[in-house]
Amino acid sequence: MYGGGYIFDEPNKRQLKEEQLHDDPVKLAEFEARIARGEKIEPGDWMPSEYRRQLIRLIEQHAHSEIIGALPEGTWITRAPGFKRKLALIAKVQDEIGHGQLLYNAAETLGKSREAMINDLLSGKSKYSNVFNYPAETWADVTVIGFLIDAAAIVNQVANAKGSYGPYCRALERICYEESFHLKQGHDAFIELATGTPAQKQMLQDALNRWWQPIMHFFGPPDKASVHSQKLMEWKVKMASNDDMRNQFLDMYVPKIRELGMTLPDPELKKDETTGKWSYTDPDWDLFKKVINGGGPCNAERLQVRQWAEEHGRWVRKALMNPNAAKVAPVA
Repeated sequence: MYGGGYIFDEPNKRQLKEEQLHDDPVKLAEFEARIARGEKIEPGDWMPSEYRRQLIRLIEQHAHSEIIGALPEGTWITRAPGFKRKLALIAKVQDEIGHGQLLYNAAETLGKSREAMINDLLSGKSKYSNVFNYPAETWADVTVIGFLIDAAAIVNQVANAKGSYGPYCRALERICYEESFHLKQGHDAFIELATGTPAQKQMLQDALNRWWQPIMHFFGPPDKASVHSQKLMEWKVKMASNDDMRNQFLDMYVPKIRELGMTLPDPELKKDETTGKWSYTDPDWDLFKKVINGGGPCNAERLQVRQWAEEHGRWVRKALMNPNAAKVAPVA
């Protein structure tokens, strides 16, 4: 265990195993009635084993995404243009790491230790968002991340903050407040490039072209292909479908991009004013699966960095968790 959070003791572990074998239908009906009434489920409450499993998967992946997501931007702290941008990027990266801590704590309340979560990340068993497996080649890439990827994340998180599991919802409320500042920072930098020199505008356009498909992938597979969405929505773990969130994002941000004179690399992208739905070229879902499963441009690099941090920080964690133990020398 790395830090705060509720970890199941042995009796609770045995109880969980029994629940996994058979969910009591009476308790299940009571649980679903509470969900229907809009009540929050808390860590000590009875919950179906599948609800617990899906929450662990969702929150753990979100936590990993916050930690891994700090890496591409973190490499630009020393190269950001001007002292103001450097300070803003430092603050943002610090916030993202803090978000990861909040989310790991929320996931721990469901019975999985942080150590197990980190081990599953490093082994490739646990996933994180596809967008963080692409390189930030220029300052414009960082700007697109700060504006559009953070915007996409806010669309997802604001919806899920109204969900059924109390610890996750409370963590998301705080995260959304801080992400709104990140969005303002990204929007400001985006505007500066879009209204700057021809070279700056072209750099931004190139970054938009590179990132558009990963952004469209961000919300996950279309509803017809999603294996988790229906049950998650029934239990109010997710509050909107993948396609609905993607459409909401397009509705909010495509006009902002076009107002600044930028274009998007999809000639099929247009809104049906009658239905309110956007049509677009279907992104390459085979590529999405490849990236999610470890075959993206930066998957190996991202996990290598986290492995290095895990190894070189182990002595600090041991000292914090057992301060009376013999001194442990840091890794050379």
